[in-house]
Amino acid sequence: MRALPGVVGIALACTASAIAQAQPPGPAARQSFTGATASFDGAGKPGEWTSQARDYANTRFSPLNQINAGNVASLKIAWTFADGSQYGHEGAPLVVGDTMYLVTPYPNIAYALDLTKPSPSIKWSFQPNPSPTAIGKACCDAVLRGWAYADGKLIYNLLDAHTVAVDAQTGKEVWRTKMDDVDRGVTMTMSAFTADGKVFVGNSGGEMGVNGWLAALEIGTGKELWRAHAVGPDKDILIGENFKPFYPWMKGKDLGVTTWPADMWHTGAGSSWGFISYDPEQKLVFYGTSNPGPRVPAQRPGDNLWTSAMFARDPATGQAKWAYQFTPHDQWDYDGVNEAVLLDMQIDGKMRKTLVHFDRNTYAYTIDRTNGEVLVAKNFAYQNWSTGFDMKTGRPIVNPAMAPKPGVKLERVCPPDLGQKDWEPPAFSPNTGLLYVGVFNICMDLTDHEVSYIPGTPYDGMEMKRFSVDGKDGNWGGFIAWDPVHGKKIWEIPEKFMVMSGAIATAGDLVFYGTTDGWFRAVDAWTGKVLWSQKLGSGIIGQPITYTGPDGRQYVAVAAGVGGAAMVQKSRAGFPPRGNTVYVFSLNGDTIQATENPPDRATAPAASTPQ
Repeated sequence: MRALPGVVGIALACTASAIAQAQPPGPAARQSFTGATASFDGAGKPGEWTSQARDYANTRFSPLNQINAGNVASLKIAWTFADGSQYGHEGAPLVVGDTMYLVTPYPNIAYALDLTKPSPSIKWSFQPNPSPTAIGKACCDAVLRGWAYADGKLIYNLLDAHTVAVDAQTGKEVWRTKMDDVDRGVTMTMSAFTADGKVFVGNSGGEMGVNGWLAALEIGTGKELWRAHAVGPDKDILIGENFKPFYPWMKGKDLGVTTWPADMWHTGAGSSWGFISYDPEQKLVFYGTSNPGPRVPAQRPGDNLWTSAMFARDPATGQAKWAYQFTPHDQWDYDGVNEAVLLDMQIDGKMRKTLVHFDRNTYAYTIDRTNGEVLVAKNFAYQNWSTGFDMKTGRPIVNPAMAPKPGVKLERVCPPDLGQKDWEPPAFSPNTGLLYVGVFNICMDLTDHEVSYIPGTPYDGMEMKRFSVDGKDGNWGGFIAWDPVHGKKIWEIPEKFMVMSGAIATAGDLVFYGTTDGWFRAVDAWTGKVLWSQKLGSGIIGQPITYTGPDGRQYVAVAAGVGGAAMVQKSRAGFPPRGNTVYVFSLNGDTIQATENPPDRATAPAASTPQ
């Protein structure tokens, strides 16, 4: 096979073709596959990237098109920055004005980089010194999934259950709020999210049996405004008279208590560590909750509300408007924390305000975001735990053969606890009307063991062995384009390793993503053709961004630092070492040059015309 221009290393099997699920339109007749649209409120200036998803709707779409399908093969490394931390790097850099903001995984050091300088120089760094106790409490590596910028402050969570705000100009601490007790097993790994004048944060620790929550803080002071739990009585969950779930089985008083055995809700988990989205027109924030505790389902009969679910809440008061549980009585640790992408689209001839959610249980949901009605629920990858979906009740139909029992080995449950998609966020293109997302191709052998609750220790009980769907160590992952209107895959790129990076889509009709064995790729948003790949020094589980530098050039940036749940593959041949480097790319590797460089090393910005 001939290598594509600009591809580093060997020719890749996946560049031959994407696995076509439908005929993409030709270059002269490109119309959106779905007609789906999005609001880009909260996105800031076109050349900036001021939040993890760039906008409130969680689209991760950039209007930049200087880099496009016609020239992306010329991408080269412009500069790099290594931060020294050896834990998983999952967050996206932020670019505000002429500054890039980065925060490391534990010990959560923040950096401001001056983009007007060559190989950008450090403007300031901030060391919050979180407690090292948190490292031993974190379930799946000492990671941080992102940070926020608002009102001149860089705001982020510390692993030891604090939220901190730093002056973005000086690097000085503005406030620090203790959110919970790390000694109980509570950690914080989610990205802080800012909207409606507030900071929203949630907790990790579902595997420790901690009671999950989401809280809102004042941006200026860090004062807590409200806190809503995932389990317990309605007053703790902030369920009141305005709570109107769509399905009857989720209507009733104190279901966060009555759908559990007596008093087990106290250690019922339901933590919130994924991404949040916000609809400023509806005045609602959307977020998901994690697995129930313990992970052994035989110990907690019932639906176990409100775990593995999604809430829509009033950001001002925290009061819930509706909720929907993706996996009632979650028996496999499928969670419900994955993000919601807010899109408007026609379903059965009627325009609907929707959210799209790729759940770990392998159903891709298109839900009416005004009331919680499931409009589409289709599998985006292979699974065998469910035999179908009941659209009338809004419940997946459980395959009884896949229900685990304590002390009994259950073979080939698909997907495993990680799902066929974990937390890694998708991207949406308004040009194609498609979503783009990294997926898995794995199963597990599962044996449950009954456990007892001891505060601050794992409340787990699941023993798992994970492997590829074919059982022969075939491809563990892929990258797909998804039609949310019809619930179908348009194309897929198979990958040897799990795809756990976020994705971005651009107006240049490109989609960027990374693999856990270290390939960073640019693909044609319409066809899935791989146009460019670069092997980096570690696996990629971070979220790429694109921005315009002070020199007017478009850049693409991503962190390479494998860790987190991707480490379940570490025994496979070809799995990379850990790392801690942000790589920044531009056309031909051009960037701002030092004034002392010889004149022949200076390069004028390359002009490019979108194709």
